[in-house]
Amino acid sequence: MLAKIKATSTFIQKETGFKADAGIILGTGLGGLVNEIEIVQTLKYSDIPNFPVSTVDGHKGQLIFGKLGGKNIMAMQGRFHYYEGYDMKEVTFPVRVMNDLGIKMLFVSNASGGLNPGFKVGDVMMITDHINMFGNNPLMGPNISELGTRFPDMSQAYDLHLRNLARKIALKNHIDLKEGVYVGVPGPTFETPAEYKMFRVLGGDAIGMSTVPEVIVARHMGMNVFGISIITDSGVPGEIVEISHEEVQEVAMKAEPKMSLIIRELIASI
Repeated sequence: MLAKIKATSTFIQKETGFKADAGIILGTGLGGLVNEIEIVQTLKYSDIPNFPVSTVDGHKGQLIFGKLGGKNIMAMQGRFHYYEGYDMKEVTFPVRVMNDLGIKMLFVSNASGGLNPGFKVGDVMMITDHINMFGNNPLMGPNISELGTRFPDMSQAYDLHLRNLARKIALKNHIDLKEGVYVGVPGPTFETPAEYKMFRVLGGDAIGMSTVPEVIVARHMGMNVFGISIITDSGVPGEIVEISHEEVQEVAMKAEPKMSLIIRELIASI
């Protein structure tokens, strides 16, 4: 693992010569933030040693290097999912590489289903905590002490300082920023009404098929994390309708400017 991480980070450094202040993972339908980046260089995942390749519509599959909010950033335009058949270490490998490149701040975004009856489709939710329902953990197996401790603390998985800043940014820009707990599930099916109800009882406010593995690995290495979800469909009883991946993408793209503004101003403040 260490050799693969180092080989990949060395390749990226040689190809770009770029030093980023923050890393960004863009979720389903949320690639619009790329339009606000002053792009210096891009690398296709397929050209990067040891990198998986995105197989899902809405995930373009490239690393972007440039400036956002006056800071140097490295953005993943497309992530990897457990349901694609990748194991947890492959899903989280890019986060390991970001850390090896010196990135200590990670911004993660996703499209999710709303569980909280106070949410509506198109809302933006800041993630305050998560529940891991993947039935797996990217830290299982032998621990690599050079990367992090065997038993990492997760009491503040999502950085409190960044969350406080996001609240101020949302208030200043008249954005109704929701807050809540994200439930991570393996997918790829959308949930049944009974499952939505169960996850709400467990304490979830939104549910999706990503983010949790990357955040666990980021915290394992001591990275500070900010997470944000766009509510693209509802799992609230009485509001559940048949949904497709294309419809999720469409809703995400419409709400994406609010998410982009918050992330851009957060990065400008670091």
